[in-house]
Amino acid sequence: DILGRDPAAPPLTLDELPSLMLDEDRPMLTAMVTDCLIDAKPIDGEFRIVRPDGGVRTVHMMGEPVLDTDGSTAAMWAVLRDVSELRRSQRTVSESRESLQLHRHHTQSERRLAVQLQEAVLPPWRGSLRFPQRGPEALDLAARHLPSSNNALIGGNWYDAMELPDGATLLSVGDLTGQGVTVASGMAMLLGALRGMAVAGTRPGQLMSWLNQLLDASVQPSLGSAVCCRYRPETRTLTWAQAGHPAPLLFRNGTGRMLAAPDGVLLGATSGAVYGQAEETLEDGDLLLLHTDGLVPGHYGAEAVQRLLDLAPRFRGARTAQDCVRTVVEEFGESEREDDACVLIARIGS
Repeated sequence: DILGRDPAAPPLTLDELPSLMLDEDRPMLTAMVTDCLIDAKPIDGEFRIVRPDGGVRTVHMMGEPVLDTDGSTAAMWAVLRDVSELRRSQRTVSESRESLQLHRHHTQSERRLAVQLQEAVLPPWRGSLRFPQRGPEALDLAARHLPSSNNALIGGNWYDAMELPDGATLLSVGDLTGQGVTVASGMAMLLGALRGMAVAGTRPGQLMSWLNQLLDASVQPSLGSAVCCRYRPETRTLTWAQAGHPAPLLFRNGTGRMLAAPDGVLLGATSGAVYGQAEETLEDGDLLLLHTDGLVPGHYGAEAVQRLLDLAPRFRGARTAQDCVRTVVEEFGESEREDDACVLIARIGS
């Protein structure tokens, strides 16, 4: 059965056995048999045979010499066992283990690159910033990126703040769907385009339309959400637009509310989308909170907004924007979160 021979055929001699073997395995069988018959060594080895139907089987052979009364080898006995399936399974396990190690190495390398991309793009500042750096109407700014509980997942969340040539300040947060290097590089591209258009003087509504066009035409199709604000300190005017993103929250005198959002669909969802624009006049001491989905773990939409609005009394007693960010992190930062998130807080006035 093992060799695939007709049971009615005459017995196979030991000399005929090599003719069924693969060429590269014949020297091993010859050495085992010679060592057994000449040097009385036990046999323990494997070789591959080719059956009449072309199938290859792996055979394990164990045997010992039978000694004569004078100590010479009179005969030998051997047991042949078909171990083809066992060896095939072992090879599969070994290949799977190598594949898993390769995949793990690839994942670690990809995560390392995604983290480097994210760190290179997101503003490196810690603590508070002021834009513009002088003047009683300057914005006191602070932000934080909160990673997901699964450190292997690097998402496309971003926050950004920059002073524009005309003295205005650009504030934005956003999220590109997915995880990994592709998403991190897409986020970098989107944020770079946003900064460039804002420096050129593009207003938030038009800026969102062009970002949508850019994402719609990209090689890697994806969806993104964003909110973009332009603050003019001399008039305390906030002009903003959104693309399928949570609206900014405004805190004033110990209470908070969500700003009424202008029209805007997700970036990349449809070609030629038009984005509305809204304006809000801010007051000294106002607090503006921008965030991405997932900031409040386990809560989304209206529930998440309400949890953030409930922080209004604590924000009122804070001295800086950084204190307010610290309050958010203390409240929601330690909880298990499925995705990473960002929060950006701007405080109006000195």
